[in-house]
Amino acid sequence: MKLALYLPNFRTKVTLKELEDLTSLAEDLDFDSVWTLDRIVVPEASDRTELQYSFGMMAGLPKALPVASRGEWFQGMPLIPWLAAKTTKVRIGMSITDTPFRAPGVLAAEMATIDHLSGGRLNVGVGSGWMPEEFAAASATDIFPRRHKHVRETIEIMQGIWENDLFEYHGEFADFERCGFGVKPLQQPLPIFFSGLKDPKRSALRIAKYNLAGWIGIQDSPDEIRQWRGAIQRELEELGSSRSVDDLEISSMIWTVITDEKVDQSDNGKVTNLLVGTAGQLTDRLKAYKEAGLTMPMFWPPFADVPVAKTLDDLKRLKEEILPEVEAS
Repeated sequence: MKLALYLPNFRTKVTLKELEDLTSLAEDLDFDSVWTLDRIVVPEASDRTELQYSFGMMAGLPKALPVASRGEWFQGMPLIPWLAAKTTKVRIGMSITDTPFRAPGVLAAEMATIDHLSGGRLNVGVGSGWMPEEFAAASATDIFPRRHKHVRETIEIMQGIWENDLFEYHGEFADFERCGFGVKPLQQPLPIFFSGLKDPKRSALRIAKYNLAGWIGIQDSPDEIRQWRGAIQRELEELGSSRSVDDLEISSMIWTVITDEKVDQSDNGKVTNLLVGTAGQLTDRLKAYKEAGLTMPMFWPPFADVPVAKTLDDLKRLKEEILPEVEAS
């Protein structure tokens, strides 16, 4: 089981020093990867729980973000080359890059350059976004109803630019003649992770057609991971694809805290304390995840009430105490 860290760059208050300390520890502990979070804005309406949709469009969550609109968070995209300069081993990426906020050709060219800056350690995560208010702030209101198609075109453009000396594309969101976009990624292919939080069929279609490297969910229980894997595998088989779900990195962003006292982990949907509990509880839960087929848990420090110093200690315990027991199971 690989370990990944989801940096808390999206918090009401966080410092670069805290992000640097977390990244440095993840590198020292031989984590597989460190990921930033993509957030463009927090609408003031969120403070009043008046967003158009619940967080992530997920049932049971409020129509609000867990960060104040006046918060001092860091944008995830500029942090990626910063992470490249701060590290030498750990892989880096953003979970998940909302493609409608970026021009596909520009994104592709920048990712190729970042892969060089990192020495070939970049993971590219892509998804569609979910918050209409954010689309408006990113001058992409018209894309919201067509956002899933934008993701598809972006993947096609990225792969076309990365694999060809000259590339042209004529689609709905991009229309250009043959152009060169500079350096090609060091990694061939450059791994793309897809986030499909609701639709296994769409996930399977993307994986099969574009030979994607992995899938990333959010707050998925072991049962949900098992269901996702089964659904994706069935869709791949129906498509006649040579791909198998066993070829994929299966990951999920999961809020993680080690507590002194036992925590209620009974099923309460996406707000369940999946990886919040004692060391014993987390060990048992990670064993269940391993059995269900989760290959890379993405440890996600909560948005509030857990200082970075506590997370640093938790990461050490996860790697040095808990993971050995999980791997031995």
